[in-house]
Amino acid sequence: MNGGPNCGKIFSVIKLNKQKFRYVELVKELSLTDFKLKYQGSFLGYLWSLAKPLMLFAILYIVFTKFLRIGGNIPHYALYLLTGVVFWMFFAETTATSVTSIVAKGDLIRKIYFPRIVLVVSGAATSMLTFLLNFLAVMFFVLVNGVPVGFRALLLPIILIEFLILVVGVGFFLSSLFVKYRDITHIWEIVLQGAFYGTPILYPLTMVPAPYNKLLLLSPVAQIIQDARYLLISTDSATAFKLLPLKFVWIPYTLPIIIFLLGYQIFNRSAAKFAEEV
Repeated sequence: MNGGPNCGKIFSVIKLNKQKFRYVELVKELSLTDFKLKYQGSFLGYLWSLAKPLMLFAILYIVFTKFLRIGGNIPHYALYLLTGVVFWMFFAETTATSVTSIVAKGDLIRKIYFPRIVLVVSGAATSMLTFLLNFLAVMFFVLVNGVPVGFRALLLPIILIEFLILVVGVGFFLSSLFVKYRDITHIWEIVLQGAFYGTPILYPLTMVPAPYNKLLLLSPVAQIIQDARYLLISTDSATAFKLLPLKFVWIPYTLPIIIFLLGYQIFNRSAAKFAEEV
């Protein structure tokens, strides 16, 4: 007697799972296509994904060690700087790309229905491919420099997941806002420039007087970069657990989740009108 309704529920679940799998495939195809197009026609091709952060690192390393004399007392400062550059470039590239992710695919949105979230996620996935290549370069230099990698490095995937949640959440905010307010690109460029110098990428937190060093660590980007350095390079790296009072430690770790959930909610509310507004 109950077989019919139960079978109907089962088929509905199977159909829903097939749709979800199709959207996962769509994310995969869009991200791979964007990654290929990104370097199409260039002489170095995919090598640019490694060359750009290494070139920026080389310039900053020369300026800060030879001219400004910063980093001499930091263990493995070259790796310290390279890690910060690689993580920052992932954040900057992903969020900057996310701003126009909906408008850039306006023709596709008007012609075909699919969850608009796919466009933001696929953009983040494209940047993640570049980031993983860069991270392999970091690991190579870690091994070459003889940095002892302990079991704490096994926690790095957690940091990377936290980072991905953060950048996708910011992407939800920016892409939905840009559909209505085209000034967002210019505003976000200025925000990124300021945030670059306000994040301990080039300098150690020990150079920043208290309580400003604690304020900097309230940023989830700063917390993620410092935790990555702690897990991968040196336990001397200042982290939120070391500097922040216990009652404030939770802030940088929960902000990525809060930003993601709020961004997702705002994005979903706006998604129904994207086809009309782009």
